[in-house]
Formats: sequence, structure tokens, C-alpha cells
Amino acid sequence: MIRIYPQQLARQLNAGLHGCYLFCGNDPLLRQESQESLHHAAQQHNFSEYFNITLDAHTDWEAIFSICQSLSLFASRQILSLTFPETGLSALMSQQLIKLVTLLHPDILLILGINKLIKTQENSQWYKALSQNAVLVNCQTPDHTQLPRWMNTRAKKMKLEVDEAAILLLCDCYEGNLLALSQALQTLSLCYPDGKLTLPRVEQAVHNSACFTPYHWLDAVLAGSRQRTWHILKKLQQEEDTPVILLRILQRELLLLTTLKRQMKQTGLTVLFEQYHVWQNRRNALTQALQRLSIQQIYQAIHLLTKIEIHFKNDHSYSIWPGLETLSMLLCGEVLAESFLNV
Repeated sequence: MIRIYPQQLARQLNAGLHGCYLFCGNDPLLRQESQESLHHAAQQHNFSEYFNITLDAHTDWEAIFSICQSLSLFASRQILSLTFPETGLSALMSQQLIKLVTLLHPDILLILGINKLIKTQENSQWYKALSQNAVLVNCQTPDHTQLPRWMNTRAKKMKLEVDEAAILLLCDCYEGNLLALSQALQTLSLCYPDGKLTLPRVEQAVHNSACFTPYHWLDAVLAGSRQRTWHILKKLQQEEDTPVILLRILQRELLLLTTLKRQMKQTGLTVLFEQYHVWQNRRNALTQALQRLSIQQIYQAIHLLTKIEIHFKNDHSYSIWPGLETLSMLLCGEVLAESFLNV
């Protein structure tokens, strides 16, 4: 399986068309633009019919198989696009995919859309069979460390010169929302035909349209990034996210940190991560937190979180947000006075 990013797709398509393309990730802009590029390339190779099917428990697999079997001298080349359900593939779907792979031929271009690819799917029979002639396009939204590079590449493609301070501001305002960021660049290119985007120019035009989830906040807390943690928390509060969700995910992470902290002197972290089924993409953030926080700081955070929850359960009008701010400061390394901890 060839693995590429969306910005590499055009070059790959110019080199030749593969039999299958798997778009992995749920970023709407990256998925849409990548599929449009593929469709355009496919048209150049005389693929003129398009079938788009979202898989579910009621999918007519025989109809899908018949598309692949409709061979004749005058049959057109066909694009078959299958979107996997968000809940993942059932055992029956996996079995049907195995059969589908055996029916593929050069006049069928198979497109698969999946939000997240897990290890069991990569080890599946259908995935291994497709891997010989397939391209996986990673359409996950770039995280805050990758976003400046993505934006810079995008700007250059649009013949825009963006200074570093303006890039950081745009990333800060539009993190997690590539569609809004792309639209902002389009607007700025119209406002400033010379293509030079300086910080003062960008400041006049941007709106804060960042899209954050509770896990963005959690990652910032674990990394000890005070400014980013504060920014995300304020954004979540403005969007009226349920603060109890933040308490729950932090509680789970603090208890895991306590367990890991106690055992890591006797057992390596890699072994502990496997033992406690920690996902690969969570390990770096947890490692940072374990190196940075003492067991006393973790205990103090658990004690504070418990007090916040007790207050909330006894008084539903009690606002959790100030307590979450204090927790964030504590876990980002701030030394707090006793009065701050009496929430």
C-alpha cells in the first residue's frame, strides 16, 4: 500500500492510476479535494460511470458485484466508491469485501472512504489483497504542529506570501477547520491582490473559527502548554461545550497517570502502555506528562477535580469552568496559592 498525503496526490496521479484509492480521515476539505482530483484524473482515463454507495446493514452487495461483472466490448469504465460506516465494518462487510476484491479488473476504479483505519483492518484479508495495487491518502486534519507547514504549502500554491507571524495567527484562529482556513486565504487573496499577507493585514480580516474537541484541551494540558490550554478552554466555553465531559476525560487520564507513575520505576513504559491498552497516538502526550509532573502534582489535581465534582453534584447552578481553569494551570506547572485550590 502506497501511503501519501493529499498534497502529494496530484504528482502520484500524474505517474499513473492505481486500481484502488483509500481515503482515510474525516477532514471534509481534504476528502473533497482529493476525490475531485482523482475523479478528474479518472476521466482522463475514460472512466465515465460513477457509483457511490454508503455501506450499512442493508447494502445490496449483489448489486455491487454485478457492477464489476458487467463486461462487454462496449461497457464503459466505472468508478465504484464505497463509504465505510462510522462504526466500522461488520464481519459480514469484511467477508463481502474479500469477494469484491476478487472481482476487480482494470475497468473498475475502486474508491474506499474510511474515517479511521485501525490495526485489525490493516491485518484483514481484504486490506492485504488490495494493498498490491492501492494508494492510501491520509485525510486526517493536521494537528497544531503540522498545520503551519500545511498552510504555508497552501499559500504558496495560491501565490501568496505570508509572513511567519501571520501564519501563526491564522493557524491559531482556524485550527481544526481547514475549510474555514482555506476560505480565509481566498478572501485575503481578493483583499490584497499583491499577495503579501502581513500580520496587520491578516489581523483586520480573520475571525476565530478554530474547531476544538475536549481531546485537544487534554493534549495541551498533558503537554504543559499553558497558552494553548487556555486558548482551547476559552473556545470550548464559548461554544458551550458540556464541561462535565472535560472532567470525565481528565479524570480517566489522571487515574491512568497515577498508575503509570507508580509502576514505571519497575516496568518500562512501552510494556505498561501495552498492558493498559493505551493507543499509539496517546503515548507521546502521556510520556510528556509523566516526565513533567510529579506524583504529588497528580494527586493534587485529582483532589481538586474531586472537590469540583462534589460542588457540582450538590449545586447544579455551580459553574465548573473556573475550576477547570485552575486545574489547567495546576497541570501546566503553575504553583498555585491555597486560595486557588479552594474551589
